[in-house]
Amino acid sequence: MATEDQAETDRLWNAIVGNGGRESACGWCKDKWGVSWQITPRVLTDTVNGPDRAAAKRAFEAMLEMTKIDVARIEAARRG
Repeated sequence: MATEDQAETDRLWNAIVGNGGRESACGWCKDKWGVSWQITPRVLTDTVNGPDRAAAKRAFEAMLEMTKIDVARIEAARRG
């Protein structure tokens, strides 16, 4: 599920995890019924798929260390 910003990411993540769900890695979580969701801010997708391959690598590596995606950390990784 693509999100526009940290507020939307937090809202969706908290709705799933806070209602009997479970956190996982790299923006993935499971709802209380066991359905998996990936909550992905557009800045991550745009950076990973963008023309700057060094920024893409940094953003991807930052994402690997996260459960819920932190937009500020992705933006910092993108900038280098």
